[in-house]
Amino acid sequence: MAAGYVEYEGIRVPGEGYHTLESLTFATKEFQVRDDDVFNVTFPKSGTTWMQEILSLIYSNGDPTTIKTEFSWDRVPWIEQHRGRSDLEHRPSPRLITTHLPRYLIPPSFNNTKAKVIYTIRNPKDVCVSLYHFSLMASFLEKHEEFQDFIPLFLSNKILFGSWFDHVKGWLTMKDQPNFLLLSYDNMVKDLRGNVVKICKFLGKELDDAAIDSVVEHSSFQAMKDNVMSNYSVVPNEIFDKARGSFIRKGVSGDHKNYFTPAQEEEFDRIYNESMKDVDLSTLI
Repeated sequence: MAAGYVEYEGIRVPGEGYHTLESLTFATKEFQVRDDDVFNVTFPKSGTTWMQEILSLIYSNGDPTTIKTEFSWDRVPWIEQHRGRSDLEHRPSPRLITTHLPRYLIPPSFNNTKAKVIYTIRNPKDVCVSLYHFSLMASFLEKHEEFQDFIPLFLSNKILFGSWFDHVKGWLTMKDQPNFLLLSYDNMVKDLRGNVVKICKFLGKELDDAAIDSVVEHSSFQAMKDNVMSNYSVVPNEIFDKARGSFIRKGVSGDHKNYFTPAQEEEFDRIYNESMKDVDLSTLI
C-alpha cells in the first residue's frame, strides 16, 4: 500500500501535513544554526524519542517537571517538519533540535558554527523490525503486512529518509570532530547511566549524582512508556492505529532475532558487509 510522500533532494519523507517542500527548504537551506544548538540526529527508529527525553532531563538538571508537562516534540522539535520554522526560528538558546536528515541536507550555516551533534546508531536489523511495526500503525507510511516483504523496502533508498547505509556513512564523516558524539542504542540499553554521563560531559553540563540518577530513572523504557507526554498515546487513531501496536514498543536490543529467518539474515548480512566494508561498527551494534 502506497502512502503520501514528499520527494526532496534524493530522499522520501512523509507528506500529509508532516513535511512540505517549504518546511524542507527552510530546514536544509534557510535555517540559521547557532553555536550553542544541540542536534539530536538519528535514522528513524534508532532512539530519537529516547534522546529527546534524555536531553530534556539533562537541560532541566534532572527535574522531571518539563517532561511531564510538555510533549517531546515540543521540547526537542524536528527542524524539517512543517512546524520547524515556528518552533525553532525564535526559540531562546540553547536550542535542542531533532532531525532525521542525512548529513548532506543539513543547512550550510551549520558548517560555520560550533553546534553540537549527537548521532545515535542502532543495529540496522533492529531498526528494520521497529520500522516495520511502526509502518503497520502509522497511516502515513507505506505498509507491507508480511515482514519478509518489508525487508527489501528497508534495504532500498525508497525507505523514508533514504538508505540507512548512506545515512550512517554520511554522518560518520564527522566522527573525528570535537562537536560530534557518536552513541550506540545497543550500548545505551546495556549502560544507560554511563551514556548519560558521557552526554553530559560532551555538552559541558555538570550534573551531580542525584540529578544523573533522575535522568536515568525518568528516561527508562517503562517511565517513557507510561509518560503521556512522550509515548504518543494522544495521537489520534486515524494517524497511529493503536490497535496495531504502540509507539514505544519494546526498547530492547536484538529483537531482530525473533523475526529474521536464517536465510533472510544471511542475505541482509551480505548486503550490509558490502555496503559497510570500509566502516567498522563492531563495538556499536
